[in-house]
Amino acid sequence: MAHGKLESVEKHPGVYRRHVKDCSRHGRCQCAYVLVYNGRTQTFRTLAEADEGKRLAQRHAKLTKAHAIGHHRGVPEAECPECERERAARESAGGTFESFATAWYAEHEHEWEQRTRTDYSWRLNSHLLPWFGSRRPSEIDVDFVDRYKSHKLAESAGLRKEWDAWRAGRGEKPKARPLGPRTINMTLILLSAILDAAEERKLIERNPASGKRRRVKERKPKRTQLDTATAIEALLSAAGELDSEAQGHPQMKVRLLPRRAIVATLLLSGPRIGELVDDRWADVDLANGRIQFDSDPPAGCRWVRLLPALHDELATLRAQRDPSPDDYVFGTARGGKQSESNIRNRVLSKAVERANERLARARQSPLPHLTPHGCRRTFASIRYALGASPAEVMAELGHTDPSLALAVYAQAMRMSDEEKVRLRALVDGTLDALGSRWGQDDVRESPQIATIESEVASGRKVARSRRKVDQP
Repeated sequence: MAHGKLESVEKHPGVYRRHVKDCSRHGRCQCAYVLVYNGRTQTFRTLAEADEGKRLAQRHAKLTKAHAIGHHRGVPEAECPECERERAARESAGGTFESFATAWYAEHEHEWEQRTRTDYSWRLNSHLLPWFGSRRPSEIDVDFVDRYKSHKLAESAGLRKEWDAWRAGRGEKPKARPLGPRTINMTLILLSAILDAAEERKLIERNPASGKRRRVKERKPKRTQLDTATAIEALLSAAGELDSEAQGHPQMKVRLLPRRAIVATLLLSGPRIGELVDDRWADVDLANGRIQFDSDPPAGCRWVRLLPALHDELATLRAQRDPSPDDYVFGTARGGKQSESNIRNRVLSKAVERANERLARARQSPLPHLTPHGCRRTFASIRYALGASPAEVMAELGHTDPSLALAVYAQAMRMSDEEKVRLRALVDGTLDALGSRWGQDDVRESPQIATIESEVASGRKVARSRRKVDQP
């Protein structure tokens, strides 16, 4: 088969016999057959081949017309010449997974919050591109995705051994942290989203990263929270003690992290850690006793009522710093946004560590491993224990699914009558008085303490009298 220019005798579409100059045109000559279609010619050796060429030309014309109007229903796309040309152009221009993923990121990044952009960029540059980047999307199959998953699991296991050795005093500190099953799955979810786009653009037949079989098996997370008023009191007292020790710092006025105020905000208003570090003083309405948190949809902006204890903490902090409305509530010394790792490591972890030291000396149970999200669960439990309705708690947490709020947060706090008195006193603003339980003798003489301790004592007497009456 060959293409050529139209001759004068071949003016209309159809199959023609093109005889050579010295052909006698009698009997079975060896002259070629010419197919004329769409202004072009194709040459065939036999009439059967020319008829088949005509059928294919008509089919390609039909597919090309369907391609032009965007329809391929009932027609195999692979036979469309326009689609084949576009596929070849994409393969030659787009090339590797790295170039496609980079273009996909640039196309969608305006739709995401800064936090999401940072997270996706880390997943791509640190994990996906080093493994998949040099391959074409069509060369990525299920086996290659499974090999990536196995590689990440083995890499994480090796890093855990290195960290264990370093903690035991052997070897150098590792430069990277191991990835957990959840984090590995998050990279696979991003890979699947990118390959979904490649599938929509007909670069691949199917997405090899989709489905549960491509995921690492995750254990059900152990959700921790502070489940007693005594534990909440201990953590707030420990954070205040750390603030007192920091008073001697030569640059205290600009460098001091208000640990007690931060811990109180986490426990008594339930923000996500990203919402906490993003909050500015313009979002704190002390006059009306509320604080605003701005999060991603569907939760959006929400107002949380300030419990009296938290209102006092934030009012004291504001009086000390005299900030402008645009200043971050818990900003850095230079006025920038505080990093989330500082909140976790320098504030919450240190306060938990100090509280556990005090609890150990008092021969009481230590606090569990606590994260900022654990403080969020603690806030929900406090609100439920004090009689708030599920609708109120959902609104303050920014939840839209009632089953999630009830399943995760509606856990009854294990409180005695004494602890309920202390919890009520805590949220009503007597945090200093409650701190006296941990050795602050200078506050013990306050009338608030006397009132609280008298209520506690009377509660104990009532409980003992009830036990005597119940005895036969």
